Amino acid sequence: MSEKITYKDAGVDVELADKIIGSLSDRIKSTFRPEVMGKMGGFAAMFRPQWTKYKDPVLVSATDGVGTKLKMAFLTGIHDTVGIDLVAMNVNDLLVTGAEPLFFLDYFATGALQEKTIRDVISGIARGCEQAGCSLIGGETAEMPDFYAQGEYDLAGFCVGIVDRPEAIDGSGIRPGDVVLGVASSGLHSNGFSLVRKVFLERLKYSMDTYISEFGKPLGEELLCPTSIYVKPVLKLCGQIEVKGMAHITGGGFIGNIPRVLPESCAVSIQRGSWEIPPVFRVIQREASLDDSDMYLTFNMGVGLVIIVASERADSAAARLTDSGLRTWIIGEVKPRDKGKDAIILD
Repeated sequence: MSEKITYKDAGVDVELADKIIGSLSDRIKSTFRPEVMGKMGGFAAMFRPQWTKYKDPVLVSATDGVGTKLKMAFLTGIHDTVGIDLVAMNVNDLLVTGAEPLFFLDYFATGALQEKTIRDVISGIARGCEQAGCSLIGGETAEMPDFYAQGEYDLAGFCVGIVDRPEAIDGSGIRPGDVVLGVASSGLHSNGFSLVRKVFLERLKYSMDTYISEFGKPLGEELLCPTSIYVKPVLKLCGQIEVKGMAHITGGGFIGNIPRVLPESCAVSIQRGSWEIPPVFRVIQREASLDDSDMYLTFNMGVGLVIIVASERADSAAARLTDSGLRTWIIGEVKPRDKGKDAIILD
């Protein structure tokens, strides 16, 4: 008779996965809103929205990952910040519709479970959910031997939010003369890292421990700075003034994201030099020999969120956001757009 081979022998340790998630139950439950129903560990999670708060409730959903920024976590052994990134990339996408994030689910896949790594990642996800005010209601931990390189993993996130239809933001009310606000990013956020690796690790031959005087910190610390979560201050702003449109500046940068919220008859003129660009973008541009159009097509350039308001509301909106801890600048204006012309003008 052949020797017995168990699932664990094949590389899948179900007991370890259950142990890790069980040890994090208090941390996960700390994110629960009152609307969460049932207990952890079921086949599916239940959430009962407070429908009576809304006139015409609309559910809003988003899914995203962290991309090759995960490579930075593998190189440094720092795994708690990418969990924040995962939440941020989803909740900020929901936010631009005016939606409040309600609950979040994560998917963590790896070749072999490493207890400290998964604990750090999920703790980061929980921290991001707390910042966004949503519940980490469920997820999946997949152990797939021989599918991933040793020590590596992948992440995906899924978020559901809600907005009252009369308060939903879709950009349809944007008109020439409206003002464009730029809300500061914390740095690179979670986009462009394939290029970032080419520049710093391959061309410059830096290690993640290399101290960069222009950053005032080691390279790894700069690259792993988590994506800003804008939810609470911006939702507060939406309750105070009319926000006509918002764009989350992720993959595609300014050029790829702002047009997604503009009416076809409108363009946006962005005034370069009207906000503070973090040094990391200057270094990348110099060392990669990129022109401005390449940079604005790839990176957020120090602006993680764009908000469009009426001109008479611009100063008040910028001041309110700055007072809430989000540095905000007036960076441009909505212009009429001729057919066939670009939607973004970099002045």
